This record gives sequence, structure tokens and C-alpha cells, in this order.
Amino acid sequence: MTGIDSHGSDMTVPPSGTGCVECEAVGGWWVHLRRCVECGHIGCCDSSPAKHATAHAAATGHPIIQSFEPGEDWFWDYRTSATVTGQVLAPPAHRPVDETAPGPRGRVPANWRDLMG
Repeated sequence: MTGIDSHGSDMTVPPSGTGCVECEAVGGWWVHLRRCVECGHIGCCDSSPAKHATAHAAATGHPIIQSFEPGEDWFWDYRTSATVTGQVLAPPAHRPVDETAPGPRGRVPANWRDLMG
């Protein structure tokens, strides 16, 4: 078995970390996290200021993501703007449950709701 499903998901690749890769690199923050099913990249959602998950999909051609939030297991296909079914990916399945959303703790501005467009 290769670990690759019909969507190109590599179920053996772990997530790239516990937060948005690009936001972590620059001290940014996010509302929710999304995981690329092809390479494990963790990016921030489209409600986040930087929208890194969508940017990753556009830059790499990796169109399917899964929520990286506790209690959520849905998949999204950017090509069709629709939910799709997916396979169980390598753990962990979500960000740490003790981390805040938005997050990460300590970097979210007090007026974060006002900053969402």
C-alpha cells in the first residue's frame, strides 16, 4: 500500500507542525488551521488575516485540505469549492486542544474580531 488515496492524500505524512507554518515564521496569528492532505502543510484559514492555506493550495497545486481543529474532520476541495470525503491522515489530527482559537495564545490582538474582513 502506498498510503496515497484517490485525492492525492498521503495518509503517512504528518502535519508540518501545530500552527500555521508561515504565521509562526513571522510571529503572526490565525483564526483556524487547515492541513494540506498531500504534504501535511499547516496553514491558516480564510478568516485569518494571511489566508496561508489558500495561498499554499494556489502555489503548490495541492487543492484539498482538512480542518486541523479539534472535533472537526471535514475536507475541502479548492477546485470545486465544496466539501469532499477523505481518509484518516497521519496523527496528530488537530492542533493541541490546550491552544486557543484564534491562536496562538499570546499573539492574538485584543481587537482580532475588528480585524476580520
